[in-house]
Amino acid sequence: MDIKPLPDFSFEQAAHRRGLELVAGVDEVGRGPLCGPVTAGAVILDPNHIPEGLNDSKKLSAKRRAELVDQIKAHALWAVAHASIEEIDTLNIYHASHLAMCRAVAALTRVPDHVLVDGNRVPTGLAMSAEPIVKGDARSLSIAAASILAKQERDALMVTLAQQYPQYGWEKNAGYPTPSHLAALKEFGVTPVHRKSFKPVHNILCQGKT
Repeated sequence: MDIKPLPDFSFEQAAHRRGLELVAGVDEVGRGPLCGPVTAGAVILDPNHIPEGLNDSKKLSAKRRAELVDQIKAHALWAVAHASIEEIDTLNIYHASHLAMCRAVAALTRVPDHVLVDGNRVPTGLAMSAEPIVKGDARSLSIAAASILAKQERDALMVTLAQQYPQYGWEKNAGYPTPSHLAALKEFGVTPVHRKSFKPVHNILCQGKT
């Protein structure tokens, strides 16, 4: 069986050796859903108080994520930020996700010396030293922590939105294009919190005009 290694602190330690003291990890969640904002987390871990079990948020149960969120908030510098549905439709999801990342880093109470970014590119809006790490949430503890905060925040927001629009099942699918969500979209139509630039939503809006 191929056992994939857990994220570690090696990227952070390499930055520390270069004299970069405060190293933040940043990650976003919510690029794929048809509705709601895209959300980013930024975390500067305390090397002496790193919660055990940090990993890519998608690999953790909701209960374990909630436990880790409490530990991260207790021992790390952290921030969460969003890019709105309107910004997603105006900028496109790629640029909106980078905007959310920049906002999360900017919201930290201390300015990091270096940022580890999940993905293959550094957002142009980051003014400090930064490096992209492909699959960073599975490789860097700081990025993993950021992914956990972002997912917890966005999932909670989608549960709240599900109370306003109960037909779409967002408390279960978080806005992703599951068969039940797509069926509800066809039956009940597009809500104000759907991303109009996304193809399944755009197609329904076009059908309504013809």
